[in-house]
Amino acid sequence: MSDVQTWIKDTVTSTPVVLFMKGTAQFPQCGFSGRAIQLLKACGVDNVATVNVLDDAEVRQGIKDYSNWPTVPQLYVNGEFIGGTDIMNEMYESGELQTLLKNG
Repeated sequence: MSDVQTWIKDTVTSTPVVLFMKGTAQFPQCGFSGRAIQLLKACGVDNVATVNVLDDAEVRQGIKDYSNWPTVPQLYVNGEFIGGTDIMNEMYESGELQTLLKNG
């Protein structure tokens, strides 16, 4: 496992809610990342850890390899890959996201 993969694994397993995104929670750099932050806030999540993939090309590619998912943002809850904005949106509309985050 590369250093980046090890760092990603440590990050997602040591922090309850992690969002790999473009930009920051305060200043998202794409609409999908902005929507992901809105969904987390709507679920009452205040303590989300965000990783700006634009800061590091290795992390940007590394997270795609780690999850085998081609796009960012990517949400992890308790070390488990949940999905991107589309999946988060579907889960939010069905109430699953709120339940997952409340119990997580």
